[in-house]
Amino acid sequence: MGLGRVLLYVNGIYYIVYFLATLAMIIYKSQVFSYPDDLLAPDLAVLFLMAILEVPRLYLGFKGNLTEAEAPLGLSLGITVGSVVLCVYLLLWQTYVLWADVLLNAVLLSAYGLESGFKVTAIAAFIS
Repeated sequence: MGLGRVLLYVNGIYYIVYFLATLAMIIYKSQVFSYPDDLLAPDLAVLFLMAILEVPRLYLGFKGNLTEAEAPLGLSLGITVGSVVLCVYLLLWQTYVLWADVLLNAVLLSAYGLESGFKVTAIAAFIS
């Protein structure tokens, strides 16, 4: 399952870029647009919650892949579902959505989809 590990590694690096770019865009939007103060906090909270979820998601994915254990991979897959929901929030329902938001979130959702496919395949291989 070498390709799955590579995808986890690339996704970890991409998430750092995603987080920094999204944070910068939220700051930019709060300065340039009339960003309602009561909506700035939820958008930032979703971004930081995603960052908090990303650490155990990647750790469990690596651990499950390296030890060929289905439990950590299953937990990582479950956390991925939560991350996807938060990503969709930032894609569709945050206060202002720029084209760069759409691009960043589309790439992240694609990576989550590919990674989830590899996790399901790995779990099926480990069980059999």
